[in-house]
Amino acid sequence: MDLMKPVLGFAKPAWKFFLPLVAVTVILAVIGWHIPAAVVGVLALYVMYFFRDPKRKTPSIPNSICCPADGKVVSVVEVPCEHMQGGRALRVAIFLNIFNVHVQRAPISGEVIGVDSKPGKFGNAMNEKCSEENESTTVWIDSDFGVVGVRQIAGAIARRIVCKAKVGDVLERGARYGLIQFGSRVELFLPLSATVKVQPGQKVVGGLTCLAVLYEDEVRKGLSQERVAKIQMALAS
Repeated sequence: MDLMKPVLGFAKPAWKFFLPLVAVTVILAVIGWHIPAAVVGVLALYVMYFFRDPKRKTPSIPNSICCPADGKVVSVVEVPCEHMQGGRALRVAIFLNIFNVHVQRAPISGEVIGVDSKPGKFGNAMNEKCSEENESTTVWIDSDFGVVGVRQIAGAIARRIVCKAKVGDVLERGARYGLIQFGSRVELFLPLSATVKVQPGQKVVGGLTCLAVLYEDEVRKGLSQERVAKIQMALAS
């Protein structure tokens, strides 16, 4: 299920910003205020650039967690997490600057079992404290490999989180479900058994980059070594 279908290649919220800016640009140009018209026109173009929503085909790597957002990995740490088995999780944090695509995608296929929206501050999204202090929305997905969480965090510039996912929705890996407007942070919460494939400083692409694999739990359940080998070969290719 794709909850944030683009309109002409742009996230739908773009149009409510773009069309008024175009109207203002035309009015300013007609009355002869050419420099302000040019400034507003450039802003209108940036808005469409910011809200671009390129078509992407998520790789079919078995048991993989696909990246939920474009940006740069800023940390990979183990944290307390009451929603995860054992009360702990691996947290992969991604910082999105104002030039990244800001559409969020489901990291794994499964049913949405929780959507937690929390009011808070609008601090620097590069600060590790923003995970708990800033305004955020976290979607919890029940997959075949356990619960996975993905958190949208508002930053100093971002003041608007859009999340279309609701409890009971069934998402496919790579499907659009949300958007953060104008600079932000996205965090992924994984079982401790996950094998993370990225590291801090690495640039990642939403819907394309493989962030982790979750086959280790299946090994404990009797997954054959041949199956594990195939997964590893797919990741290496």
